[in-house]
Amino acid sequence: MNHPSGCDAVLIVGFGGPTNAAEIRPFLDNVLRGHPVPPARYEEVVRHYEALGGRSPYNDLTMRQADALRNSLSCAGIEIPIAVGMRNWHPLLDDALAKLVASGARRVLAFIMAPHRSEASFERYQSAISAAAAKLAAAAPHMIYPEPWFAHPGFIRALAARTAEVAARLGASDWRRAHLIFTAHSIPIAMAKDSHYVEELTETARLLAAELGKDAWTLAFQSRSGNPREPWLEPDLSGSIRKLGAGAIAVISPIGFLCDHVEVLYDLDIQAAATARDARVRLERAPTVSDHPDFIAMMAEIVTQHVAAAA
Repeated sequence: MNHPSGCDAVLIVGFGGPTNAAEIRPFLDNVLRGHPVPPARYEEVVRHYEALGGRSPYNDLTMRQADALRNSLSCAGIEIPIAVGMRNWHPLLDDALAKLVASGARRVLAFIMAPHRSEASFERYQSAISAAAAKLAAAAPHMIYPEPWFAHPGFIRALAARTAEVAARLGASDWRRAHLIFTAHSIPIAMAKDSHYVEELTETARLLAAELGKDAWTLAFQSRSGNPREPWLEPDLSGSIRKLGAGAIAVISPIGFLCDHVEVLYDLDIQAAATARDARVRLERAPTVSDHPDFIAMMAEIVTQHVAAAA
């Protein structure tokens, strides 16, 4: 493992989401800039947000993660500037990075809130961060990125603890016969071939199943969009649910998502739930890791390593 480069500030980097109904379309315009989608698909996503009350909890939950990280580091005697910057909505990356620079930051650890790396989940964020830094000209800080953490024990423990909440709800007998479905965002197969996305997801799923003591599990993909003629990663979640058959118990663990947003609240809690009812499958969904103490401890450990390297 490489020795970490030192940092004097942390930028938590997220996707962003609308916070009220008036922001839905401007937010989607930002997300889709340069990636045109059919108008019918655009309106469908608008309806998804409207079905959730016209807002996403993503920003609030990411801020909670940042606050928990700040508190964890402070308890360890580490006081370091931490800012949250979103790629697609306020607080935007440009503003967050400028804020850190104004506080004196020169070496910033950019913690992209995506555990599994692909062009869509990592490289686009890096490009957006580079563009934000370029706007600061000579004041631009040196940007540092953590090593991959999809298999970090703290991340696996947090996922396991969240999934164990479902086990407690089901009871021992139903939990034993439940089939785990680990889900992540589907991406085009051509994009997946240029990354380790599937391998990283498979390793997370394998480690999580082992932690939970479960042999019956499937990695499935959800939330596909884009050109319907372009092949995307499969198996599709809906097909995986139907395949289990009537009377089965399915427990979905959304390992590719760190907190609730439309791909979790709508695609899982509404769409996948409807599929399960039609298939007469009992469906339970594990919470995302969000600000679980084990996940925050993992973030704090990573930041601490980089701070120590700067000392």
